[in-house]
Amino acid sequence: MNRKILALAIPSIIANITTPLLGLVDTAVVGHMGSAVYIAAIAVGGVMFNMLYWLFSFLRAGTSGLSAQAYGAADLRQSTLVLYRAMAVAFATGIIMIALQYPIAEGLTGFLEPDCSTEPLSRLYFRILIWGAPAMLGTYALSGWFLGMQNSRMIMWTSLIINVVNISASLILVYAAGWKIEGVATGTLIAQWSGLGAGLLFIRGHSLTKVSLAEIFLPAELRRFFSVNIFVMLRTACMIAVTLWFTRAGASQGAVILAVNTLLMQLFLLFSYMMDGFAFAGEALVGRYVGARDTASLHRCIRNTFRWGISLALVFTALYFLGGEWFLSMLSSDRDVITASGEYWLWALTIPLAGFAGFVWDGVYIGATMTRELLITMFAAMVVFFVTELSLYPLWGNHALWLAFILYLTTRGISQWIVFRMMRNRFS
Repeated sequence: MNRKILALAIPSIIANITTPLLGLVDTAVVGHMGSAVYIAAIAVGGVMFNMLYWLFSFLRAGTSGLSAQAYGAADLRQSTLVLYRAMAVAFATGIIMIALQYPIAEGLTGFLEPDCSTEPLSRLYFRILIWGAPAMLGTYALSGWFLGMQNSRMIMWTSLIINVVNISASLILVYAAGWKIEGVATGTLIAQWSGLGAGLLFIRGHSLTKVSLAEIFLPAELRRFFSVNIFVMLRTACMIAVTLWFTRAGASQGAVILAVNTLLMQLFLLFSYMMDGFAFAGEALVGRYVGARDTASLHRCIRNTFRWGISLALVFTALYFLGGEWFLSMLSSDRDVITASGEYWLWALTIPLAGFAGFVWDGVYIGATMTRELLITMFAAMVVFFVTELSLYPLWGNHALWLAFILYLTTRGISQWIVFRMMRNRFS
């Protein structure tokens, strides 16, 4: 069981770590164009797409659970149908985004309020990169399907191909062709479509069966597909609400506190990249054993994944305790920010132990397609976050914000454990 977990988790972790390179490469290239406005435009454009695509990440999560259950049941026809349905929804959604690009850009730009010099460049970046929406969403669907088919290596290779193409294309277009921000955007666009093309080629290594359009768009099955995914989408909206409020609350306290919170949140992001790998392994294996009705392996998988989760949490807590200040100094040379972060250091130190259970349970719930319950527990955690932050902020300031975030992470894990215990008979 541990070998199965690691075989799925390690490639997923590698893919997670390389994914942020897309934004990092864009930022690094424009950082040498001679004006800070290019960096600002990339930052604004990146946030616009993060907000847009994060909401549709259900195409990965929902697809992985459904395809894993079909894999466990050895139902080749159903796994094929899950793939085609997910790809159809991804392409349709991507085309709609392209068609509505102007009102979407207006809404996101109005929300982010960039300055007058940044706005036109961020709009240019958006107008070019929006043509990659079908490719990005299609890659989400493919990644979920590969994971459900117990093959996270293909996700890793797709991610690596995207980054290699992005680096190469961006450098050629900017430094050889003389383009500026449009070269960076076009390089990323080429990389996104290259990733989709690679994923479609990788499908050839899996057996698919012939299915008709009528089967793909069978109303009853489409209802099930959307009933699973709509709850994942709403759950993601809750996560976005917490993340945006955390950033907004930090920004309202001034540049130093915003910088402190941003730096300390990098500790959470680094930990999440690792934990997501084990969550993805849990999705694939739990779905497989639910589909195969193998209850003994299901519970053994959950126990072993939790052992990996708590081990990772303890290791990261020790690493952050011993080397956290060094890590922060690598990210920033501003001594005022580094010094100010010491006041909130203990909050960040509790992140791994507070958060690991929520990651593991997310994988279990998605693999078991318990997405309604996933939404309920996430909504409860979001309520705890906002009640804590809004009620204690006048007294504790930024400490209240961090307490709310830690309680949000803890509530996720505890509420998911309670709900799973209540529904234990479903898996016995």
